[in-house]
Amino acid sequence: MATPTGELDQDQVREFLERVAGDGAAAFAALATSIGARLGLYEAMAGAGALTSGQLAERTGLAERYVREWLAVQVAGEYVRRDPAADTYVLPDEHAAVLADPSAPTYFVGAFRMLKPLYAVEDDLMRAYRTGEGVGWDEHGPELYEGTADFFRPGYVGMLTQEWLPALDGVVAKLERGARVADVGCGFGVSTLLMAQAFPNSRFHGFDYHAHSIGAARREAEKQGLRDRVMFDVAPAAEFPGSGYDLVAFFDCLHDLGDPGAAFRRSRETLAEDGTVLAVEPNASAEPSELVGPIGRAFAATSATLCLPGAVAQHGPQALGNHPGEAALREIAAEAGLRSWRLATESMTNRVYEIRP
Repeated sequence: MATPTGELDQDQVREFLERVAGDGAAAFAALATSIGARLGLYEAMAGAGALTSGQLAERTGLAERYVREWLAVQVAGEYVRRDPAADTYVLPDEHAAVLADPSAPTYFVGAFRMLKPLYAVEDDLMRAYRTGEGVGWDEHGPELYEGTADFFRPGYVGMLTQEWLPALDGVVAKLERGARVADVGCGFGVSTLLMAQAFPNSRFHGFDYHAHSIGAARREAEKQGLRDRVMFDVAPAAEFPGSGYDLVAFFDCLHDLGDPGAAFRRSRETLAEDGTVLAVEPNASAEPSELVGPIGRAFAATSATLCLPGAVAQHGPQALGNHPGEAALREIAAEAGLRSWRLATESMTNRVYEIRP
């Protein structure tokens, strides 16, 4: 380490130390958040009013001493409120919307469920940083795939059919009449099945190279009674089968590909004459200084530990990370023959692009 050349501003050192200590505390507390979600503690507290640690332990079938210690973490993080006089704890309804209700668009627990599998490959990531190799999606544990689905589901439930698809020119009318849709990089099929529920006259085909995810998607389609018009198959983004698609969609996955240009070319080849390509991508700047803040920081962190290593592992011509910027994506699309590009809509977390030949 280089020796400082001047006298340090100790106030700035203390200020930065407090910030880093806060990050460390949040990292430790994140494990308790994940445990609480997986054990149903937040759900048990939601709408229950004031509970003692014993009552919460009884509701969940857990050991009271551990529940009491877990509650201390929640109080310290201001997730849960405590009445010392009554020795009770309350999860406010507003907090329950974030921690306890998977159907709420504000549910954020999926992010915490992704931490265990990401930390588990820390040594692999260090090796990748030294060698320039990748860490593939299929090298992670199953908790990552489940956590990713949980992470994206609330946003898709709240935005996909209500805002994103209506922002595309003429697409909803086609879906209502009956259209053919390819959902590329579909993962557990959350986006595919939401569209199928909303548009019963259309047929949907989800593709992903990851067999475990396709298996989970098929089971969910069966559970929802949608197998008659929703199919899931293992296929890479550059080689998915079919033709005459009215819509080819990429939900939060284009940047994960080692060759997004090949995926765009295959999309153009399979589109119907007046078909549309939809790309939903993180709303994150390519300029690092513009990523300051919780959302931008989360994107940057997952890019460095998940998205970029996964793309590198595919040995393609590009490894974009999740914040390449609109200009880079637009250029790749144009080179693939998709030259009509429009920002259809955006939110704090996503940008939705309508793309055509």
